Amino acid sequence: MPLLKPVSPEEATGKTAEIFEVVKGMMGRVPNAMQLYAVSPAVLEGTFNSMGYFMNHPTLNQGFLTFLKMLVSVGTNCAYCIDMNKSRLIQSGIDIAAINDTIKDPKNAPLPANEKALLLFVLKAVKNPHSVTGGDVDELKKLGWSDRDIFDAVMQGAQMTAFDIILDTFKVELG
Repeated sequence: MPLLKPVSPEEATGKTAEIFEVVKGMMGRVPNAMQLYAVSPAVLEGTFNSMGYFMNHPTLNQGFLTFLKMLVSVGTNCAYCIDMNKSRLIQSGIDIAAINDTIKDPKNAPLPANEKALLLFVLKAVKNPHSVTGGDVDELKKLGWSDRDIFDAVMQGAQMTAFDIILDTFKVELG
């Protein structure tokens, strides 16, 4: 039972109800996390817009982003998000053994070299942002990543950290 009363799809009104309809159309349901975020309609809308941006990102693909979200959540120990993203990876055809190997060591992620380098950079950034150097960024640029790509990947990692904190603080269960 979450510590705050989430907004159920039946109770939603206005922009929240509109967002819930879109989410339900995409996922078949409104996840508990979205129902909690609806406690603050402006935060829900901002989160929803950010999710839409990343779902349609011009260069960061969904496989990369799902590994990133899962591994950030491993670092924060958010069972909700680990399980959600593991499930998405499995649904996309990634073998559970490969997923578990990646959890044990992110260097094992079944991603192209440039995506793996960006993934490891983001994990470094969210764990210890003071350890990031200009050389780290230069290496990513040599692999073809733009300033926007690098910024957006770190933003996604940072947002995932915040998401994990919110869900764990208020005891939201997967559903």
